[in-house]
Amino acid sequence: MEAGPSERDPFLRLRRHLRQEAAAGALLQPPQDGGGAAEESTALEKKEKPLPRLNIHSAFWILASIAVTYYFEFFKTVKETIQADSWSFVIGSCLLAASLSLAFYCILYLEWYCGIEDYDAKYPVLIPVTTATFIAAAICFNIALWPVWSFLTPVLLFTQFMGVVMLISLLG
Repeated sequence: MEAGPSERDPFLRLRRHLRQEAAAGALLQPPQDGGGAAEESTALEKKEKPLPRLNIHSAFWILASIAVTYYFEFFKTVKETIQADSWSFVIGSCLLAASLSLAFYCILYLEWYCGIEDYDAKYPVLIPVTTATFIAAAICFNIALWPVWSFLTPVLLFTQFMGVVMLISLLG
């Protein structure tokens, strides 16, 4: 008599063995004193209850970004830097556009249109390339704006970045 396909496959035998051990272990454990069902129901309630979109953390970064924009005249400074023919600002803008294009490709096209929820497993190089492109853009922006704000430049740009991220998280 020949063994069936499940007897020849070592993974199926291992899975069956682990299931039997788990079932035997569950039978050997003593029942918990009245808290098991209550803990499971509260865990389900926590999973079902969505987190609020606006919290203290998000509000802080959004307000900090608004304050940086207002008190440091952020847009006026960026406009003057563009008019000064800053090559590092132009390169940073191109890298930021490439990074955002890759991010929109992942989110809008792959996840929403194609229905690929685990696109980082199917296309593992997309997220590292997008991240590297964004970091290169941030370095270029820091170089371009360093003559204006000097050592405050990384802090101000990070504050603006976090404000935009938290504002986007409120939308969806």
